[in-house]
Amino acid sequence: MENIIGLLSVEPKSVKMALKESSWVEAMQEELMQFQKLKVWNLVPLPKGKLPIRTRWIFRNKRDDSGVIIRNKARLVVQGFYQPEGIDYEEVIAPVSRF
Repeated sequence: MENIIGLLSVEPKSVKMALKESSWVEAMQEELMQFQKLKVWNLVPLPKGKLPIRTRWIFRNKRDDSGVIIRNKARLVVQGFYQPEGIDYEEVIAPVSRF
């Protein structure tokens, strides 16, 4: 059985907090190993004039039906978006036809 003491922690709000507990470090390593196993990405040189995509760690406690924490889950997600300049994203057009 896993170390229940390590799982009885509050979900960290930052990577700095997560790195202080071995159960969260293990969850982060597990996520990165899955990326490597599934070949999620390839690192390539950054094109000139482009900015890198930012990432963010999300930390959650997974619970069973009775509310007992069964494992810690860390996810690495993309924290970026891109909106080309000059496009009005507030304007809404409904495509309708009139006879």
